[in-house]
Amino acid sequence: MSTEQHPDSETGATAPEGPRPGRLTAAAAIAAVEGLALVAGGIFMLVMGLMGKPDQPRQAETGGVTLIVLGIIPLVAARGLLLRRRWSRGPALITQILALPVAWMFLTSNGPAIPVGIAMAALAVTGLVMLVNPATAEALGVRGAGGTRTP
Repeated sequence: MSTEQHPDSETGATAPEGPRPGRLTAAAAIAAVEGLALVAGGIFMLVMGLMGKPDQPRQAETGGVTLIVLGIIPLVAARGLLLRRRWSRGPALITQILALPVAWMFLTSNGPAIPVGIAMAALAVTGLVMLVNPATAEALGVRGAGGTRTP
């Protein structure tokens, strides 16, 4: 991998140039899938609330808007990962960590939610593995303790 640097236009930081590692692309894809799922779920809840289908329409509307806003975070992180922005690793990691208890909730439920929990857990664990990988950190220009580059 080349050791040349290019500036991050948003923070002024630099990340190594060269081909983007497959792990970084996979992490971005996982974050994008999670973000799209949140936005889709939010739109569904919002529409159902506006149509008056649930018992508590106001609660469905609020939940829908909340999911849409929360879905924007992993979508922005996915874009940042693709563009190799150092800051994007944090929101992507947080998204994966927060997905684990939600996946557990689905896994411990009954019926059709169990496959959703399995998929969520698989995505979250895979995303975490991809994001903490040293090749990903190096591709993003993340420095280790003491300001040294990660190996």
